[in-house]
Amino acid sequence: MAKVNHHLPSDCRPIAQILARVGDKWSILLLNVLGDETMRFKDLHRAMHGISQRMLTVTLRNLERDGLISRTVYPTIPPKVEYRLSDRGRSLRCAIVPLAQWVTDNRPGIEEAQRRFDDEISPES
Repeated sequence: MAKVNHHLPSDCRPIAQILARVGDKWSILLLNVLGDETMRFKDLHRAMHGISQRMLTVTLRNLERDGLISRTVYPTIPPKVEYRLSDRGRSLRCAIVPLAQWVTDNRPGIEEAQRRFDDEISPES
């Protein structure tokens, strides 16, 4: 028998907000790129192909606000800024690894199902 969760729908909002953050287009990639490294902004930007500087800045700030990364500013001219995963960010990265493996294992089947679905919806003439 399936387990029934007894909670209010409003209890889901904070969870949905956090999942939306960590599941956005760039956050998971950034967590993966940082890994166990400490990196500067330009190094992150080079490692994350296709992300704009603005979007990288926004993503870094959001992850810092959520306590998933830490930002260290060194008082030099120009300022030196480094980013690294926090303990919470590392634990999230560990949780994402099995999900990434699931996607890797299931991607061919999902892509095939998508092709079949698309062919049924709009058959070639």
